[in-house]
Amino acid sequence: TGAISSLQRQLEIQESQLRRIKSENEMLQKQLRERENQLGAMSAKFCSLREERKHEDMMATIEKENCSLRQVVTEQESKLTEQNKLIRELQETVSQLQAEVLSSRYHIHKQQRAQEEIQSQAETLQHRELQTRVALECISSRFERYRSKIIQATFSTLGSKPPQAELTDEEVLEAMQKIINERMEFHQMLKQKGVK
Repeated sequence: TGAISSLQRQLEIQESQLRRIKSENEMLQKQLRERENQLGAMSAKFCSLREERKHEDMMATIEKENCSLRQVVTEQESKLTEQNKLIRELQETVSQLQAEVLSSRYHIHKQQRAQEEIQSQAETLQHRELQTRVALECISSRFERYRSKIIQATFSTLGSKPPQAELTDEEVLEAMQKIINERMEFHQMLKQKGVK
């Protein structure tokens, strides 16, 4: 946004210079036309005075004025050419600045769209994280209840001592495996004795 503001200020300055130079150009063209009119009038006057020998001194003065006017016209034309060149350069600069402004606006719009998309993705991820945490808490609660029931079933059998402290999963598995092995041995013993 700062770059766009800077480019717009440059653009306004260049356009102001362009308007000023165009105004100077119009003034120079007006002066050039006036000088040409003066030159034509002096030429007509010179032709009229040439016919009268009485005005030879005046003719010389008019000739000098004509030379001076021609020199002024030449200088004005040269200055006008330079002004036209400067106008073209300023117009090119203005066009370039306008293109840079458009490019900057496009990039800013593109960045805004990317930021909005990232924001949307972040909101979606936050929602999914919340859902995952709720599901994890539910699963953890069910697992704890299931584990508690397993421990209760394991140590409620005859001959089992109730645990005195918090049991690890490995200790629970070992107790269950011990009960299973004892039952398998008892089953084998009954089978050998022929008891169904």
